[in-house]
Amino acid sequence: MLRIALFVGTNLAIMVLLGLVGSIFGLNRNGSLGGLLVMSAIIGMTGSFISLFLSKWMAKRSTGAQVITEPRNEAEAWLLNTVRRQAEQSGIGMPEVAVYEAPEMNAFATGWNRNDALVAVSTGLLRSMNRREVEAVLAHEVSHVANGDMITLTLIQGVLNTFVVFISNIVASIISSALRRNDDDGPGVLDSIAHTVIYMVLQIVLGVLASIIVMWFSRRREFRADEGGAKLAGRDSMISALRRLAGDPNDHVLPDEVKAFGISGGKPGGLRSLFMTHPPIADRIAALEQMPRTNVVA
Repeated sequence: MLRIALFVGTNLAIMVLLGLVGSIFGLNRNGSLGGLLVMSAIIGMTGSFISLFLSKWMAKRSTGAQVITEPRNEAEAWLLNTVRRQAEQSGIGMPEVAVYEAPEMNAFATGWNRNDALVAVSTGLLRSMNRREVEAVLAHEVSHVANGDMITLTLIQGVLNTFVVFISNIVASIISSALRRNDDDGPGVLDSIAHTVIYMVLQIVLGVLASIIVMWFSRRREFRADEGGAKLAGRDSMISALRRLAGDPNDHVLPDEVKAFGISGGKPGGLRSLFMTHPPIADRIAALEQMPRTNVVA
């Protein structure tokens, strides 16, 4: 599914690296504001789209998810058939279906487009939920894919990255220029170092603020995916699955690379809530309870 995680980690690392290279070689400091904005967009968008295109590979590698190519038993056949039916109802291509070993009840979906996605469930979820609940979880993940959450999140992250790079450069240039006016020796290596240090600090600070915005969007998309899951698998089944998740005694060990895309995002608390990829399960259940029971895809 599409949720500080794959984007905040990979994007920030790539953004910082490209920004550092640009700052060292003066690519970010010369030219018009228009040229700087273009350069910022290149730097800002690159990390997001690299994250997007690597998302399936990273998810499989970090969780050890095993894709079901040929069902080995009735349970695997049921998983494939259920996802295939939901994908057809949602008008998307058949995602890859995988199972990964973990005691927690969780599942995720990722992929660079609606027709090349991955839906994976944990062994803990398969052991702890009945099939109606598992079907609802799968429907939630398929809805993330159908809603285009990955590409939307990528674009939002890319735009925010662009402004982080752009504003960091502008502010760093202003501060370093002010310092240079007080330097009798004139511009030199120290000026370049000062600009680079200020730029990097600003980029990290503004990057954290940008991640708060991204996490807010991530929480909103969970409500939409829950609604989609209710339409595909039934409102009561979706609520039952969420209640089961709320009672999971296991720690959530989904790797950071895909934590944003799991159906369960952990428990909020204090300032941590600003960086949560998921809203509280109680709020999600309350939203579903406002839906009519007849709002189900046959």
